[in-house]
Amino acid sequence: MRSAWFGIATGVALAAALAFLTLPVVAIFVDSPPADLISALGEEGALDALWLSLKTTAAALAIIVVVGTPAAYLLATRRFPARALVITLVELPLVLPPAVAGIALLAALGPSLTFTTGAVVVALTFVASPFYLRQAQAAFASVDRSWLEASRTLGASEARTFARVAIPTAVPGLMAGGALALGRALGEFGATLMFAGSLQGVTQTAPLAIYQRFSTDFDAALALSAVLVAVSAAILLTAKLFGGWDAADRR
Repeated sequence: MRSAWFGIATGVALAAALAFLTLPVVAIFVDSPPADLISALGEEGALDALWLSLKTTAAALAIIVVVGTPAAYLLATRRFPARALVITLVELPLVLPPAVAGIALLAALGPSLTFTTGAVVVALTFVASPFYLRQAQAAFASVDRSWLEASRTLGASEARTFARVAIPTAVPGLMAGGALALGRALGEFGATLMFAGSLQGVTQTAPLAIYQRFSTDFDAALALSAVLVAVSAAILLTAKLFGGWDAADRR
């Protein structure tokens, strides 16, 4: 009897969570007809904001992967003094309020970079990189150390072992981390606004354009939101298909 009640309670909790988390997303597509959403995308600045978001997010992700992959490998495979402190500092942007992240970037890099597209890339990289580093570190830590040792025993250099053994083995986790970083960068708002501003065609990404249109053209805000939802869903689906996130379902 107690097991039955517990099963019912967990089912109700799941139903409540599912309703709470999905209804607002569904409402984006229900509140306005698809034709209105599509026409709203043709308004001045909407496509510019989408293109800028995609361009800067891709640039930020490239930087994160190129720098973050070897950094995560080092953190996963080495033990050194102050390692815990280094990991804490690397992950600190995860818990920083977005406005604080923007102010921190402004204080560190000064006004010379602000109001430029480069500032957007820097802001996206700053807030999204810990998501990749954290997942990549876990992926490399799960690689069987005997495989790495065998590669070195057979004469491969550490760099070759990293490129030919560690990375291919850790690919599912690296892809999952990349998807997390991509989604975080695509939706970044606060740090970008504080550090880069919101200049149409220069620093105004899709989230900033949504905010600008919220009070004056709600249909345009809905249209941009719908596109971001679709892109985010595609990112999540790709990560689940190729990133190994469904491991629990296979057990």
